[in-house]
Amino acid sequence: MPANLTPQYLAAEKRFKESSTLQEKMEALEEMMATIPKHKGTEKMQADLRRRMAKLQAEVGKKHGISKASAMYSVRREGAGQVVLVGAPNTGKSSLLAKLTHASPEIGDYPFTTRLPQPGMMPFENIQVQIVDMPPIAPEFYEPWMGGIVRGADLALLIVDVNSDEALEEVDGVLKILEGSRIELVKVLPEEDKTDPSRPVLRPCLMIANKVDTERAEEILQIVREFYQSQFEILPVSALTGDRIENLRRTIFDRLEIVRVFTKAPGKKADLDSPPFVLKSGSTVVDAARAVHRDLAQTFKFARMWSSEKSKRSVKFDGQMVERTHRLEDGDILELHE
Repeated sequence: MPANLTPQYLAAEKRFKESSTLQEKMEALEEMMATIPKHKGTEKMQADLRRRMAKLQAEVGKKHGISKASAMYSVRREGAGQVVLVGAPNTGKSSLLAKLTHASPEIGDYPFTTRLPQPGMMPFENIQVQIVDMPPIAPEFYEPWMGGIVRGADLALLIVDVNSDEALEEVDGVLKILEGSRIELVKVLPEEDKTDPSRPVLRPCLMIANKVDTERAEEILQIVREFYQSQFEILPVSALTGDRIENLRRTIFDRLEIVRVFTKAPGKKADLDSPPFVLKSGSTVVDAARAVHRDLAQTFKFARMWSSEKSKRSVKFDGQMVERTHRLEDGDILELHE
């Protein structure tokens, strides 16, 4: 299978070859990992990128000592998607992580309580989504490894404190720092910009207006909307009281653009209590077969499809035979015949 490398990946690879410092090389490798097409044809290339990143981290450790090496931090991906929390100091990111997941991060009303990324798992119906709390993004603390985590995430939540008179300045500061690392947070990924090597790495983003339980929240929220509603989808929540947290869970799932697919053996009932296969929206029957087993994508003879009660009906009737290129909907039940 051809790699079909994008111009953005090739531009990052060129920067890697031309880099003279370890920091520049690491940032280029992180961008290569974020922009490489994810399919079977690039599996070896992805493994090689991870090997090179690990080797570079070891070099950083030798050169700068253990404390600097530990700052080159990464978070192993788990669950159906990875969502990263970004924001200025004291916006309530750690409280939001605690409310969404079962994680117990250190929470304080003083800046820079969080020093390293803290992952937790957010339950949503029958799947788990990884939420990563980041150290605050501010000029006095920001380090290149933080940008690497944002690049690799599927979705960013930009947390805004709507109890702060400096909310607009804080948002602008976060966006400018990320732009300095060639990262741009956007509402959606424009199709025409996905492979443009002249653009920074684009990461889809939701703006989370936190602390709506406070006295001045409505006033500051209106100001934030006036300046940013055309740039981001804005969701008001309270990490303290849990207000609108369930709506946030649903929105995170929707913005990850994934589908959950169940499989069943011929002649047997589907076990809808078992974990589904999680695929990117737009995936087909052959993609699901590959997720079940790498070789099954080439060996299965035909497939039949059922639509669950929650899924959009993607077939005219249950048990319908479908093509290998049939597009899957969330909640579909697939029966593969070898």
